[in-house]
Amino acid sequence: MKTPHIIPESIKSVAEQALKFYPDLKGISIIFKFKKNIKKSTMQARPTFGSFFKRKKKRSYIILISKTFKIADKEFLTKHIESDILIGWIGHELGHIMDYQNRSKLNLIWFGLKYLFSDSHIIEAERAADMFAVKHGMEKYILKTKNFILNHSDIKPEYKARIKRYYLSTEEIMELVNNRNKILSTKSI
Repeated sequence: MKTPHIIPESIKSVAEQALKFYPDLKGISIIFKFKKNIKKSTMQARPTFGSFFKRKKKRSYIILISKTFKIADKEFLTKHIESDILIGWIGHELGHIMDYQNRSKLNLIWFGLKYLFSDSHIIEAERAADMFAVKHGMEKYILKTKNFILNHSDIKPEYKARIKRYYLSTEEIMELVNNRNKILSTKSI
């Protein structure tokens, strides 16, 4: 079976590693594409325009990846970031796609509008993507990405504050992992 994923060669191995955590997305069309700059973000997942009008299982998505990542006044190529950190970033974006897969056409449009105009909705959406990633076993990568951003001395405080405000904290991630493990251990009894 031909893969419906289009991935630039420079990030192919890390994207494929992240996709392994999401077997439900195996047959879903996802295009990974570098973009010169993404406002306030390093990556962004969304449905392609034409797929808004298709059934859930026939939708296609695009993950835009900023070509550069700015640390202080120095720019780095995103594709040169450590593999595990990039896997975490991509895993988070795949979490968004999992969320989109559960939404009707109308709900998806409403979701997009709220994301544009409601700060509290951005928080809800970003936390949901993190939860999907953790639910799929990606906590190691999500934590590495979060730690990279929050503990890197040259990353601007504004970007760190955004991460703290919009995304799950380390403690919340560990609580989700503990709850997931409890559920798994009771199922194996």
